[in-house]
Formats: sequence, structure tokens, C-alpha cells
Amino acid sequence: MRVLFGRVKSFAAAAALVAAAAAVPAAAPATAAAAATGTAPQVYGAWHCSDDACTWATVRDMADFDRNNHWLIDRGDGRPSVNLAVLSFVNPLTLLNGTTNSANTNGVPVGMNQAVVNYFTSHGVRVMLSIGGITYTDDWNTALAQNATLLGQKAAALASQLGVGIEIDYEQSASPNTAGLQAFIDAYRAAHPYDASGADPTARLTIDVAAGDRWLIDLDQYATAHWLTPGTPVLDYANAMVPSRQPSATDAESNWQEHLTGKANYSPAIPPLAPAKFTGSLYIAEGSKARPECTDFSSSVQNATGSWTQNAAPAGAGTTNGLLGYMFWAAERPSTRGVTTDPPNSCEGGVGAGASAYSVPVPMPALRQS
Repeated sequence: MRVLFGRVKSFAAAAALVAAAAAVPAAAPATAAAAATGTAPQVYGAWHCSDDACTWATVRDMADFDRNNHWLIDRGDGRPSVNLAVLSFVNPLTLLNGTTNSANTNGVPVGMNQAVVNYFTSHGVRVMLSIGGITYTDDWNTALAQNATLLGQKAAALASQLGVGIEIDYEQSASPNTAGLQAFIDAYRAAHPYDASGADPTARLTIDVAAGDRWLIDLDQYATAHWLTPGTPVLDYANAMVPSRQPSATDAESNWQEHLTGKANYSPAIPPLAPAKFTGSLYIAEGSKARPECTDFSSSVQNATGSWTQNAAPAGAGTTNGLLGYMFWAAERPSTRGVTTDPPNSCEGGVGAGASAYSVPVPMPALRQS
């Protein structure tokens, strides 16, 4: 609960402050209800919180793991519902210190092990580990100040160990340590250079930004200007995170458009972000109820935003239309008291149906670069 509650609480506070590769069967054609001319999603993933509210503090029994998560690898016809699973979260300070205790081994949650990674990759689903989350913001600050380069090296070694990519979830809203984060990224890229082909899973390095441009402003500005430019990319892409509650389709599109347009009136200005360099995010489980994103694609926000998402035009950066795709928060148990995506709330009818409607490629292809 503390991880998800912290994230939601922070967005609510921010709003007030701102005024607010195994073979898998071929994909089926898009359904008429969701078909839209434009660029189909390439990234279609879920953050995953295990069964303990995002701590991954116990080794999972894989039979139980499959019962709770089978929908991710089988939308009902043998094809995965997603092409990416992001295991959330690794504590950056614990990773830097190489902590070993009941919940971690050498700084890594014991539940984030090879068996879980292989569960997904054996079905063509890419895996990444998310470092951070709102709960670990102070630990990000401490770790970056203590030894950002070593933290980047340890993240790179972890990626090599498990054959995964890394997501940066650093939710410091005021004066983030961008110099330290730059050193972290430089150290990671020294071990795993940028790979436009996407063939090397360890080379996938991404970052989370806010739903729009009005929170995490300094981080958003720096990342857009220095790490997400199509001509000289450093990070593969950014995820525009979920807001404090599930948005309407209009509000979701408005948030995402802020990234496309940037904020020229800010000082320093936030430059436009290429559509091919970020995903939009929606809830599948929120509070006490599963969203239509989980259970009923036809009435979901992702269905309502599908045409916009696939056709969103560059507004100063990039050359191709369409966001990179969708991310969903979050699989299994994102909070201790909220709804889970375990059966009977598994998400074949929402995320899985969307994967069919949008002809989501599994495995994930080489991503558009501009």
C-alpha cells in the first residue's frame, strides 16, 4: 500500500500545487470497434507489483504466480496480453549498498529472480526492472549524492545478470539531482550502449515522467532536452505516468499533448517531445475496483483514446505520428487493501482485448526512432 498510496498522494498534492523472444502465434487483425488508421502501439506493457504491494520481498511459488498472472501471457487464445512487464520496484539505495536481508539479495528484491523473468521472456514478453517509485524518492536522492556512478554500474550489472532492461522512476518534484542522474545514465550506458535495434534487452533504459508537463517539471525539462531527442537519443523513451485517478479520454489526451507541445513559457522551457519517444499510461486496478482497462476494452479509456494515440502528430519534435504505446498500472497487487488483478479480476477482457484490437506485436519489435 505504501508504494501505490505514496504515488497517488504525490500526484494529488502536485495537482494542487500546479492549480492545480520465444515464438508466439501471429497477432489477429484489429477489431472494427478499435481499428484506427495510424501507427499501432509498439510498447504495450504493465507495471507489475507482485503480491505484496510492489516490494517483491518474498520468493514466489511459480505455480501460484502463474495462477495470479496467467492473463499476462495468455489473453485467452495463447497469445500474451502485453509485450512488456516492468517489475516494480528496486530501492536505489539498497541496490547501491548491496544490502542482503530477508527481503533483498545483494540489493535486489528476492522476488525479482530469474524464474520470474523467464516466466515472461519464455512467452516473448520483454522484462524491465523499475528502480524507484515515490516511496523511494529520498533513497534516490541519497544514492545519487553518495555515488551516482557506482549506482549506474550496479544497475547495469543487474541488467546483465537477469537479462532485463532498467526503468528510472525518480519522482523528485523539487530540485532533482539531474547531475547525479546524468552520471548514473553515463555509467549505465558505458556498460550497455544505446541500441536502436532493440535486440539487446539490457540496453533498454527508460524514464518515467508525469502524466503531463506540470509535475516533475525540472526532471521533465532535463530529460526531454538531453536524453530523449530523436537525433541523439540517450534513453529509449519515457512513460507518462498515471495521474491521481483514472482520467477521462479528454483529460488523458490533454495530458499527453502537453508532452508533445512542451511548455515554451516555462523557464527553462520544456521542449516538445517526439510522439515516438513516450507512452501514455492508464490504470487497470484503481482503489477498490478493476477498471474497464482490465475487464471491458469496449468501454475503456484506452479504447476511447485509441485513434488519438495512434495519430497524434509531432508538435516540434519527431517525424512520425502516434505515441509509442500504452503502459498500465499495475498488475497483481499494487496496494495491500485495493483490488488485485488476480482471477476473477484478471485482465484478458481489457488489456488482452486491446492487444488484439491494436494488433500489438509480440515480441516487441525494434522501436520507431523519430
